Order: sequence, then C-alpha cells, then structure tokens
Amino acid sequence: MNSHDNSELQAAAERAKEPEVPVQAAAGKQQPSTGSLGLLLRDFLVVLALVVVIFVFLYQPVRVEGTSMLPHLEDHDRLFINKFVYRFTAIQRGDVVVFHYPRDPEKSYIKRVIALPGDRLRIDRGDVIVNGRPINEPYVPEEYRDAKSMSEMTVPAESYFMMGDHRSISSDSREFGPVARDLIYGKAVFVYWPTRDAGTVN
Repeated sequence: MNSHDNSELQAAAERAKEPEVPVQAAAGKQQPSTGSLGLLLRDFLVVLALVVVIFVFLYQPVRVEGTSMLPHLEDHDRLFINKFVYRFTAIQRGDVVVFHYPRDPEKSYIKRVIALPGDRLRIDRGDVIVNGRPINEPYVPEEYRDAKSMSEMTVPAESYFMMGDHRSISSDSREFGPVARDLIYGKAVFVYWPTRDAGTVN
C-alpha cells in the first residue's frame, strides 16, 4: 500500500469522526419561505371570507325600540337575530322572536313565545295557564307582572301567542291576537350593544 492510499484512508477516518447533524434540528433552523407565508395568508383570508358570508346570511342586526321586554332587553339595545334557525328547528315556548306586526307588517315587534299552535291558554290575574297548568316564568320579575285576566282560547294552527316580559306595559297577543308563523322571521340570539348589556338572549 503506497503513501497515497494511506492518506485516503486517513481522510476517510477523519470524516467518519465528524458528528452527524440531526435532520430535524437542521430543518428547524430554516426560516419560513415567502411561499409558505403566502399560503398561510391565503388560508386566513378564505376562512375570514367564509365567516363573513355565514354571518351576513345567517344573522341580522336589529335594534330594540321600547321597554316591553325589560329587564332582559332595554330600549335601543342592539342585537343579532338568527334568520334561518327556524328552517331547521321548531319554535319553542320561551323563545324570544322578532316578527312583523300583524296589523302593520311594515313594523317589527320582539316578544316571547308563550303558547304554541293547538295550546289551550288562559290568563288568571296575571298567571299564564297553558293546557291546564300554570307555566313557570322566571323571566318576568314580580315588579313587572300585572293582574290582567283573559278567557281561555285555543291557539290556531300555524300561529303563536306572544307576550312581552314587562307585562304591565306590553302590547302583545293579548291585544292583537296570535301571530301567524309566516310573520316570524328571526330568533333573538345575542345583544352586542351597549357593551354593558352584551350577552345571549334567554
């Protein structure tokens, strides 16, 4: 073996002693490429656009006018209503809904659903009795109750009996009768302004 071969072997031995650099560590030191940042920005914009589209088509901002839904909704509160929820779920007793006023469809009212189609309803000195049983109404504080009575009636098919939470001042189905289903166009979901009132509508 000549000296040239010895030098080659020595060089190979030196290379064998060099530590290997872990692949993951080397990759971790690389800076994100401009292309990767562009993809992230694109994905963010797509998601943002989808959120905006869903929000615009599903929800509508409305403003409360009047005090018939005190203490939960105040005059000039601004809230979002869900315009599509009742295409997939049934209207429930206790829901707070927005509907076209039966006597003037150009106006909108916001009230609470008290009785459903086919329910027997009467009011005895302020106590609401549905299908023979008084209903629990924790949303009506004692100071907002009244002592009015109403003879028993059966809510017509495809109609709903509405009442305001501030019973002593509310203009509702006790005055203008049950509200037809096709006049109801949204469920109150969330108060967003003023911030002191912000929260879900119950």
